[in-house]
Amino acid sequence: MELKDLFYRSSNLQYFKRLIQIPQLPENPPNFLRASALSEHISPVVVIPAEASSPDSEPVLEKDDLMDMDASQQNLFDNKFDDIFGSSFSSDPFNFNSQNGVNKDEKDHLIERLYREISGLKAQLENMKTESQRVVLQLKGRISELEAELAEQQHLRQQAADDCEFLRAELDELRRQREDTEKAQRSLSEIERKAQANEQRYSKLKEKYSELVQNHADLLRKNAEVTKQVSVARQAQVDLEREKKELEDSLARISDQGQRKTQEQLEVLESLKQELATSQRELQVLQSSLETSAQSEANWAAQITELEKERDSLMSGTAHREEELSALRKELQDTQLKLASTEESMCQLVKDQRKMLLVGSRKAAEQVIQDALNQLEEPPLISCAGSADHLLSAVMSISSCIEQLEKSWSQYLACPEDISGLLHSITLLAHSSSDAITHGATTSLRAPPEPADSLTEACKQYGRETLTYLASLEEEGTLENADSTAMRNCLSKIKAIGEELLPRGLDIKQEELGDLVDKEMAATSAAIETATARIEEMLSKSRAGDTGVKLEVNERILGSCTGLMQAIQVLIVASKDLQREIVESGRGTASPKEFYAKNSRWTEGLISASKAVGWGATVMVDAADLVVQGRGKFEELMVCSHEIAASTAQLVAASKVKADKDSPNLAQLQQASRGVNQATAGVVASTISGKSQIEETDNMDFSSMTLTQIKRQEMDSQVRVLELENELQKERQKLGELRKKHYELAGVAEGWEEGTEASPPTLQEAVTEKE
Repeated sequence: MELKDLFYRSSNLQYFKRLIQIPQLPENPPNFLRASALSEHISPVVVIPAEASSPDSEPVLEKDDLMDMDASQQNLFDNKFDDIFGSSFSSDPFNFNSQNGVNKDEKDHLIERLYREISGLKAQLENMKTESQRVVLQLKGRISELEAELAEQQHLRQQAADDCEFLRAELDELRRQREDTEKAQRSLSEIERKAQANEQRYSKLKEKYSELVQNHADLLRKNAEVTKQVSVARQAQVDLEREKKELEDSLARISDQGQRKTQEQLEVLESLKQELATSQRELQVLQSSLETSAQSEANWAAQITELEKERDSLMSGTAHREEELSALRKELQDTQLKLASTEESMCQLVKDQRKMLLVGSRKAAEQVIQDALNQLEEPPLISCAGSADHLLSAVMSISSCIEQLEKSWSQYLACPEDISGLLHSITLLAHSSSDAITHGATTSLRAPPEPADSLTEACKQYGRETLTYLASLEEEGTLENADSTAMRNCLSKIKAIGEELLPRGLDIKQEELGDLVDKEMAATSAAIETATARIEEMLSKSRAGDTGVKLEVNERILGSCTGLMQAIQVLIVASKDLQREIVESGRGTASPKEFYAKNSRWTEGLISASKAVGWGATVMVDAADLVVQGRGKFEELMVCSHEIAASTAQLVAASKVKADKDSPNLAQLQQASRGVNQATAGVVASTISGKSQIEETDNMDFSSMTLTQIKRQEMDSQVRVLELENELQKERQKLGELRKKHYELAGVAEGWEEGTEASPPTLQEAVTEKE
């Protein structure tokens, strides 16, 4: 400030004014820290007047001229001085009090006004910059919208072209359909020609029938004369009647067939005509839409041209804004530097929080396991009951959790940024371990004392080893610090004790389940094939030894039984395909035997269902053999068919437990199950029909009986009815007791818990009651 005052005082001295022209200083000093101020600042320049020419070269001036010149120069300097510093300073040039700002009221007001104007101009400049930036952003957004609209118009144009191609293809398809219709008409004329030929054949057969009738009349007239050949004539008459019946049947059958074919062809022709009319209407609609698409395409082309013009104008306006964007880019670089430093600090903060999250998750997992260990001695567990198969399932789940945790831990050490998998594995291991400890405690409550104590101690030891293993995960060291060998040893002990505690019916070795499933399915297939062969053998014997109604009944029953066996064979093949798909999709990297061992309950259901199917097929064949020989009952065959249908339904239900609902093999299995049900209905229907047919041949002849005899027979029938009703009631009670015992034995074999849940009814009962 003192230097500035010195400049002002020195510049106002008259001595310096006459020698040099000193420039004025600006009101505010330039800010050289701002890049734009360098281009705006104008450096002050001192102007030195040119030196006076030498006296020799100048003409001699008169004294008056010199005085006038001096006076004019003095007036010029005085006027400039008054304009800059005021008249008061020129009257008293050495009045330093006025120079130092004693009387500055007008100048102060002027300076303040100038400051306000400058502030206003700066504000206007900032507003203009903000407005220009906003306009630039709007223009860029408009450009993006126009480009999107242009792309959309191009897409619509391409879609219209595709629609045109599709319409052309539809037109070709309609032409092909028209050609097919003409072919159908030609085939209809051919069928009509064949029908006429059948009518001619019918007339010929009718003439032949008339001749046969005439021959028959001649034979009847000769009957009186040829008494010795009565038997031969009668036989000839029977043959003629049979041929007559056959001819009539064939004639009726041919006539019906011709009428059906004619009607079908007429229906096909009518449907083709309707489809042709519909196709023509659709073609008209498509042609009108094609014309509309062409017109809209022309409109779109015009709109695209206008949008391109507008885009060019916007691009030219954008070029003017690029200069302002360059300054903004420099500011952006400064901001990016600040952002980089901020990111470094944030990375460190995230790393600390990730470590805290890992520690918190580990402590939560330890708390879950510790709570499970604390519950081992608490009274609430006394009222619970567990099963050994659930315990084994929990142990297998823990083994997979340990492998997943080790894999996630190694991935975390390689890439600390990805911690989600490790946290999930720790949580999963904690809850699986808690469930296993709880299952072990509840299972030990129902086990003998010595295995129960061993199981409880093994669960406690596993819990302690798990806590030790989780504690070793706190430090980010190597995998050697987190060793799961002790945990796996404890799990092996728990698994061995659980296998010893498996209930009766589950004592099959786990590795033998897979082989047993294949053996039972193969045995079932072999039983079905054997039953089919026996039925064919019985049918051959019946055809060789039986005649009349008995042969017809036997053929119908054995034919329906053969159809049932074939349907069951198809069902077994579909069940094998579905089981193979289930094993392949669910075993992962394990072998099929390991998958069957892991799902032992499901596997035993398959084995039980397969045994039931094979046993039912054998029993049904035996019942059919007795019925064909006349020593069996039709009701036994009906019950056997119901039983084998129920067994196949059990096999279907067992196969569907783990199947995907959208599996094509499951759809085939369900279709095969419906085929078995239809075949069972066929066996029942043929049995009922054969029984009624046999009973009709054994009707009693009441024509020779007296009133007393008829009354006696009626009383005997009433007595028999009462006896049969009493026997029926007793048999129903016996059936109920047998089913109850069946459920109890099945429950023990399947490991149902007494007192915890009701024994579910078997599928055979449900199907039998439904039938």
